[in-house]
Amino acid sequence: MAAFTVRPAIPDDGSFLADMVVEAANWRSGGTRPRPTVLADPASRVYVAGWQRPADRGVVAVDGDGRPVGAAWYRLFAADAAAHGFVAVGVPELIIGVRPLWRAQGVGRVLMQSLAETARAAGFARLALSVEHGNFAESLYRSEGFVVVGTGSGRDTMVRSLG
Repeated sequence: MAAFTVRPAIPDDGSFLADMVVEAANWRSGGTRPRPTVLADPASRVYVAGWQRPADRGVVAVDGDGRPVGAAWYRLFAADAAAHGFVAVGVPELIIGVRPLWRAQGVGRVLMQSLAETARAAGFARLALSVEHGNFAESLYRSEGFVVVGTGSGRDTMVRSLG
């Protein structure tokens, strides 16, 4: 496994988090959607627009030279402005992305575990996320305690208890 460390996300990470939304959207091999196309989609843009709002928290994995290689963060959404993985007001939705060269090296798992601890420390009882059907990351989510609570539009909504 390549060496990396994890640090808290900061307001200046907004552009990198947008890159990670693009990575998450382009999980399929081939047929990559360009950054402007992904971020023009309101359903993707909500994950980074206005980063870092007061309740937003995240973690960033950096390589030995301090370059970011992955990130996981959560946001709270209102019922009338719900994102893909919305389950209830007060349940943060997790978003995660890892650069392709760093996938399958434990980065995603460490990011998810660190973010779950951050959410737990902030007093949240659950985390939610959304995953498209067929996305290989679903097995990681299941192994970290996420369970499917809803299905629709080619994706599952998953929730993890932090208790």
